[in-house]
Amino acid sequence: MNNKKSIRLAILDMYDGQPNQGMRCIIEIVNRFSPLIKFDIFDVRAKCELPEIEKYDIYISTGGPGNPLEGNGNWEIKYYHFINELTRWNLENKIKKHVLFICHSFQMACKHFGLAEITKRKDTSFGVMTIHKTADGQTDPIFEGLDDPFYAIDSRDYQVIQPKLTVFRNKGAKILSLEKIRDKVQYERAIMAVRFTDYFVGTQFHPEADPISFISNLRDKEAKDKIRKMKGKRKFRNMLEDLLDDDKIYKTNETLIPNFLRIAINDLIMTKKIMSN
Repeated sequence: MNNKKSIRLAILDMYDGQPNQGMRCIIEIVNRFSPLIKFDIFDVRAKCELPEIEKYDIYISTGGPGNPLEGNGNWEIKYYHFINELTRWNLENKIKKHVLFICHSFQMACKHFGLAEITKRKDTSFGVMTIHKTADGQTDPIFEGLDDPFYAIDSRDYQVIQPKLTVFRNKGAKILSLEKIRDKVQYERAIMAVRFTDYFVGTQFHPEADPISFISNLRDKEAKDKIRKMKGKRKFRNMLEDLLDDDKIYKTNETLIPNFLRIAINDLIMTKKIMSN
């Protein structure tokens, strides 16, 4: 397929120039759809780069470090304005723009749409997370092919909790998944995925992550010792076993973002076909 017919995807890099595995994983997944999809990367936080909406069909907004409630007074204002422009585009045009928000971006989107509270966790959540689908998540195509519960890499200091259900209803948004059940801990379960609109969806976990991305963190002895201390030896060992289970991290990596891309591609192709008839 030539470039004129290629679908254009914009990756919104929210890592603020910090070393990470997320970008590698996302690019690897997107490249599975080559040459149908061509992509460009925009450094939102470090360089305040954002794409021209008219030029791109699909958007993936990545995870990133730091407090999702803070910015530098510049990039985050432009980012929220960009989300508003995408929302307006989808209201006014037949060909829709699909967006996936991941972790840091997901938290910012939940704040922007006023859906829930974003708070700092008591301690860092890091490792293989058990995630449970809600009733809406059971039927959402983004999760098609994933078991209930399913597993993903979690890496965050903040959390989305206390959903404002009236706002959810008014906006037509849906909670798709929740944090693992912790019987012995009296904390509210965090919201792990939301369908904001028919075209906007997000996850608080990292659907792009693969075992290599996690193991890379263990090459640093200080990081490895910190994780072992945080988890305890038994949970640390169990987590390493989970990484090698084909039905856990591998499955989520191979399923969720590819689902998102196929949904967006099919919607784009079908809409253009209808408009051309």
